[in-house]
Amino acid sequence: MPNFDAREVAQWTGGKWCFGQPDAIAGVSTDSRTLCHGALFVALRGPLFNGHSFIAEAFARGAVGAVISENTCAMPRENCPLLRVPDTAQALRDMAANYRRRIQVEIVAVTGSVGKTTVKEMVADVLARRLRVVRTRGNWNNEIGLPLSMLAMEPETRVGVFELGMNHPGELALLCRMLQPDWGLVTTIGPVHLEFFKSVEAIAAEKSTLLKSLPAGGVAVLRCDEPYFEILRAAAPDRVITLALGGTSRVDGTSRVDGTSRVDGTNRVGGEADYIGAPPDAQGQMEIRERATGEACRLQAPLPGAHHAANTLYAVAVGRAHGLAWEEIRAALESYRSPPMRWERQIVAGVTIINDAYNANPVSMAAALRTFAELPLAELPVAGGRWLVLAGMLELGLSEEQWHRDLGKSLAPGPWTGIITIGSLGAVIAREAVNAGVNAARVFPCADNGAAAEVLSRCLQPGDAVLVKASRGQHLEQVLALWKERVAASGI
Repeated sequence: MPNFDAREVAQWTGGKWCFGQPDAIAGVSTDSRTLCHGALFVALRGPLFNGHSFIAEAFARGAVGAVISENTCAMPRENCPLLRVPDTAQALRDMAANYRRRIQVEIVAVTGSVGKTTVKEMVADVLARRLRVVRTRGNWNNEIGLPLSMLAMEPETRVGVFELGMNHPGELALLCRMLQPDWGLVTTIGPVHLEFFKSVEAIAAEKSTLLKSLPAGGVAVLRCDEPYFEILRAAAPDRVITLALGGTSRVDGTSRVDGTSRVDGTNRVGGEADYIGAPPDAQGQMEIRERATGEACRLQAPLPGAHHAANTLYAVAVGRAHGLAWEEIRAALESYRSPPMRWERQIVAGVTIINDAYNANPVSMAAALRTFAELPLAELPVAGGRWLVLAGMLELGLSEEQWHRDLGKSLAPGPWTGIITIGSLGAVIAREAVNAGVNAARVFPCADNGAAAEVLSRCLQPGDAVLVKASRGQHLEQVLALWKERVAASGI
């Protein structure tokens, strides 16, 4: 953890120390339960919590000071310095923004509707082959998590790779003012958080905030084969690195990279992208071509599916722009490991589990289903059937039910041995799947996660594979945990 000077922190936040001040501060925390000895505790207020209630606990666990709201009554205690500020959440952001300026680190920011975490992790892995890199902790991509991630950067950090999330208008601007990025990467944009935005175009406009925040010498990395490229390009600085998925995987196991990004052989900017890749072939290999040099790199795709092939292009583009050799990039990507619950693969009692349940929206759901359906036996591997465990996609606003009806209909042609759905939105998926022609005997609508685990226990056989996918709020990891308990109890 980096060290901070108490006087410096007071200057950054406009606060005033009371009851003394720490001699040294080693890190910043907003959680008294995980606070490290020597850290500064920031007491945040939220709709369901008030960090001021945990100040005493924070000091008991080793905090050297606490940032508190100036309108909070606090009794002086021995060796318990308090920094009074007008707003503790703003103080946290001000600390992060000023610290970012002090160490003058290069910042790569990633936003988009889907793929943010995967791209962030891939980019950081590639750059870490040569540079000292810090990345967003897990999925800490909001106005609390982002500053905490920034304040964890050591002064020697050369590059910070940070993920920016949002679900309301205006949130991204707040994060960008704090982060002051040098690079802006925008992944696929789709119908996410429609509860708070009028249209997908409005979401694209909001995402363009990142590009507008870049300095004159900043760099944008964009897919030119995406529907909202023109909106994003108009907001970007002069230097834009373009990406495209071109070509197709052939049945003979080779991939074709020809510079096109649409089925009709054209792309959205009237020419080749700077980096062009093809989806993985039957052996999981993909090829990426660099337009400026004409060089191509063939590598084992880090994850299956065309959507992850596109994610890989971001890491290649940023790595090459930082001078990395193809061999360094290949080594980083071929050793990539997914964060938990993002196409996380494991085998339990002979059953292959694909846990992709960290989150879901119509775009990521369609991509996951397509990839799971098309994976060859050698890559999955599957000797038995393919099962789905699906639940609701949240924050879709007034169109929520329609999206789930469409999802149910889309399941009809799939190679599914069984479809397990959970909850009221899951019931919509199940009903529409049956109406679209799926055999009702293969569809299992369940009221809750426990009932879904019971179906898995009753129906799965060694050699089967299961894809688990839903929005984070559905907590589908509980289904797997309950099913594993039943497997362990049965002694299989």
